Amino acid sequence: MSLQATCKALADPIRREILNLLKNRRLSAGEIGSYFPVTAASISRHLSVLREADLIRDTREGKYIFYELNASVLEEVMLWVSDLRSTSPAPCAGEPKPPCRKGDFCYEGTTEKI
Repeated sequence: MSLQATCKALADPIRREILNLLKNRRLSAGEIGSYFPVTAASISRHLSVLREADLIRDTREGKYIFYELNASVLEEVMLWVSDLRSTSPAPCAGEPKPPCRKGDFCYEGTTEKI
């Protein structure tokens, strides 16, 4: 997952609404397009951006492509934001830093945070 690609995909209101539609059930591109006053080419581009960010998955069935939500990427973003919010303030000079946890940036070979 690229956080930058995810944020770019979520920045557009049409793409966010597409994700809302897909949270209930999978839809074809035509079904998705029927909800918006934009061209089929525009919907195709929005779906491409969402797919590149791994926010949706597509499955071909005959001549149709169905799209469904990939919630695991959203869960990863939510965990990152939650961890960001729960970060404690930096320790004062002379205070020991808390030990590293999985995902922290630490000095190589130590448990001391950078």
